[in-house]
Amino acid sequence: MPAYAIAHLQEAAPHPDIAEYVERLPATFEAFGGRFLVHFMPHEVKEGSWPGSVVLLGFPGIAEARAWWDSPAYREIAPLRSRHIEGDIILVDGVPEGYDPAASAKAMREALEPAGE
Repeated sequence: MPAYAIAHLQEAAPHPDIAEYVERLPATFEAFGGRFLVHFMPHEVKEGSWPGSVVLLGFPGIAEARAWWDSPAYREIAPLRSRHIEGDIILVDGVPEGYDPAASAKAMREALEPAGE
């Protein structure tokens, strides 16, 4: 099942460390089957507030995403970004092939029913 690394990064002033990070980043995730799906593309906010930028990496699975995040190659370059850009980064599983949200809705409805009905 696919997995994703999602970064919501705040705006930052240009800095040589950030340029170096961006240059070196692909080599850290490609070894784990990762690839850019979104990288600093303009986004359209439909609800709420979402200042800054979005980066989305796709991986074959959560194990590969975790291995990339914990890899010596990524840990080495991470400070180049984190010293200059604040943000939130998560790793998350995607849904399996053939995912049916109706099953989730059914489980929610059953959880809402009083006991014994």
